[in-house]
Amino acid sequence: MIDVPPERFEQLVADALDDIPEELGELLDNVVVVVEDGRPDGRLLGRYDGVPLTERDSWYGTGGLVMPDRVTIYRKPICAMALDEDDVVYQVGVTVVHELAHHFGIDDERLDELGWS
Repeated sequence: MIDVPPERFEQLVADALDDIPEELGELLDNVVVVVEDGRPDGRLLGRYDGVPLTERDSWYGTGGLVMPDRVTIYRKPICAMALDEDDVVYQVGVTVVHELAHHFGIDDERLDELGWS
């Protein structure tokens, strides 16, 4: 397992977010990205929880506070599968894009077709 310290890993996630094209970044709506350790033997590298933009309708945001969608990137499973730190950087980038794609309403099948799984 490659041991990327939490602070460094968080910076890698921030860098991956900075690499998202500006026009897509501007379309992100009410979403937060967080890093958690996860389990080193876990198979889940990231997770999206929320209401995709494609499923939001006029009801969205009515009646009070709407909690942000949440993208979680798991440090330990990514580090456990990576060959070296360059591979961690690559896997973080792919995972960030994959999970944010769910925010835009893109499902796993389509992500597989696009090579983002």
